[in-house]
Amino acid sequence: MVLQRGADTSIWGWADPGEQITVLFLDTMYTTGANQHGEWRISMTGLTAGGPYQMQLVADNAITIRDILIGDVWICSGQSNMELTMQRVSPLYEDEIAVADYPFVRYFEVPDRYNFNREQQDLPKGQWRRTTPEAIPEFSAVSYFFGKALYEHYQIPIGLINAALGGSPAEAWISEEGLKAFPGHYEEALQFKDSTLIEKIQRDDRQRINGWYSELRRRDQGFADPKEPWYSPEFEPDDWQEMNIPGYWSDEDPSIKNGVVWLRKTIEIPPDMAGKPAKLNLGRIIDADSTYLNGVFIGTISYQYPPRRYTIPAGILKPGKNTLVVRVISNSGKGGFLVDKPYELVAGKEIFDLKGTWQYRAGAAMEPLKGETFIRWKPLGLYNGMIAPLTHFAIKGVIWYQGESNADRPEEYRTLFPALINDWRRNRDQGDFPFLFVQLPNFMEAKPQPSESNWALLREAQLKTLALPNTGMAVAIDIGEWNDIHPLKKKEVGERLALLARKVAYGEDIVAAGPVYESMRINGNKVELTFSNTGSGLTTRDSGKLTGFAIAGEDGKFVWAAAKIEGDRVIVWNDTISRPAAVRYAWADNPENANLCNREGLPATPFRTDTFKK
Repeated sequence: MVLQRGADTSIWGWADPGEQITVLFLDTMYTTGANQHGEWRISMTGLTAGGPYQMQLVADNAITIRDILIGDVWICSGQSNMELTMQRVSPLYEDEIAVADYPFVRYFEVPDRYNFNREQQDLPKGQWRRTTPEAIPEFSAVSYFFGKALYEHYQIPIGLINAALGGSPAEAWISEEGLKAFPGHYEEALQFKDSTLIEKIQRDDRQRINGWYSELRRRDQGFADPKEPWYSPEFEPDDWQEMNIPGYWSDEDPSIKNGVVWLRKTIEIPPDMAGKPAKLNLGRIIDADSTYLNGVFIGTISYQYPPRRYTIPAGILKPGKNTLVVRVISNSGKGGFLVDKPYELVAGKEIFDLKGTWQYRAGAAMEPLKGETFIRWKPLGLYNGMIAPLTHFAIKGVIWYQGESNADRPEEYRTLFPALINDWRRNRDQGDFPFLFVQLPNFMEAKPQPSESNWALLREAQLKTLALPNTGMAVAIDIGEWNDIHPLKKKEVGERLALLARKVAYGEDIVAAGPVYESMRINGNKVELTFSNTGSGLTTRDSGKLTGFAIAGEDGKFVWAAAKIEGDRVIVWNDTISRPAAVRYAWADNPENANLCNREGLPATPFRTDTFKK
């Protein structure tokens, strides 16, 4: 494990009531006794970075803990973009994974669980793991790149405790006391203290969902003939329609919506590739897929977000025609294949492009499936289950990547997110420890004209949270993906968080973030903007014309603006607006053309000077 240096570091556990415990560590003996509840704790101060060391705990029995390091420990929390593993982002970082040998960077994965009735004192399982090529695919990518950057800079052990859960809103990570300031969330948390309510919801969900899938399977014409299902090599399609992949079948035939659709494509394989192993990339599919090649089942993924990266074993590819069949289940909304993703078969150095014309036919039509009730996301549960057990474990600070699940309530996030930070600090006797977070990246289709945006409002709420002491924010509007809520570029995220840590947590006098809007002055038909965090000066990340600005008059109607850099100021105007009143920058779900940054390469945070929409 890794213990926090330079802090009041606790070692705690359980024993028989009144049992005496002796802890031997670094030539020092600590003694204590278990209280009437069998709880005990000892405190160590003045630990300095180093290791590996050994600790002995002696009572009626004895335990020896080996390979202990002393360094800096960081909790890494939030939702799926903090949880996303190195395996998931591996297409960008295969070389990084192959050489990831950092024995002094350790990783601990907190098991996913919730509890609404009480703060848990312990975790059900878990282990510290060294960073090795074998272990790292399961590590959180943001956590790893953050920890690696700190280790390489300071050469001290780094401990990373990942406590994140995909889809989780901020209120799930706040304690019961902290939730009292939010009556709606507090009331919901109280309701879920009733285990019978949870059991009923889970039972009803299970019956409804299982029933939907059972009926889907019963109706599916693709399985009507068990001797010749539609994935069989002997099956000959008749009257199948054609569509371009990637795309959505409802765009081709609006009558086909939810249910199951089968798709087929024939690939010509040269003789020298026959029988060899290969890789199949099918981008992202909405919602679930089962994939077959020449009648052999290749793989399945049950929901839309993971990329489809399948391995084709040796012996399946044959010379000449090969038939790829994908059975796609659409639960609700538009089913199909996302654009701007890789669709290819890779065998050695040969790449077969799978985009283009496919055959398709509906196997069964269904009414949309109502989604599962995600009880694990309800207020309070994740705090009690995943954060409370860590309360006594001394840390250096927290990194946080979350907000997507609160983006439909950005105004609430202005108070909810600072409340979460204050709640964690209040419940942990370490003062205002560093709390560093990632601002939402760019996502969704770019809009042709300036418009309102909940994602922009939530980014603003994150920006305002910097008013709390010892906080830092990594801007990520340049490293997202318009069609993927889980962008792959996690190295930049981790390294930007590490830069913030060097400034906020370690006190280095460095430029750790991009420009932040400070003030405006109207000069005729132009607006002059000033910024902090300009570093070595303002510039554009692509060395091109400054873009991403919009301007409005007193009517509040924004239009795209011209902009230029003059020293540490930005001048903004539009010749059609003679009396400007407000400016916005990167104010969109996906501000794809926003390019203001400092010469250190760190992007400016989105902002607005107006309050036309609260």
